[in-house]
Amino acid sequence: MNDYDIAFRAELKAYILASVDKVEPAGGLRDDEPWFGPESRLDLDSLDALQISMAIQKKYRVRMPDSKDTRRALVSLLTLADYLRSHQPA
Repeated sequence: MNDYDIAFRAELKAYILASVDKVEPAGGLRDDEPWFGPESRLDLDSLDALQISMAIQKKYRVRMPDSKDTRRALVSLLTLADYLRSHQPA
């Protein structure tokens, strides 16, 4: 992982947490930590997923029109960063 990836993930994490009005859990949030489900410390729900997808579209100009793609992309910070990298407009 290079410095750009580290900076991008840090920026993305802060942006996502702000978009759902959450604070980073004690001890930090790992890049591969799940955002949804029983193992999630963020306790996000479907409304949060909608807020995140709208925030992503606004800031990064990347739409997530398919609900299956959205679910896969929003598993963790790592999966969202990879999704954005592969779907950002030129």
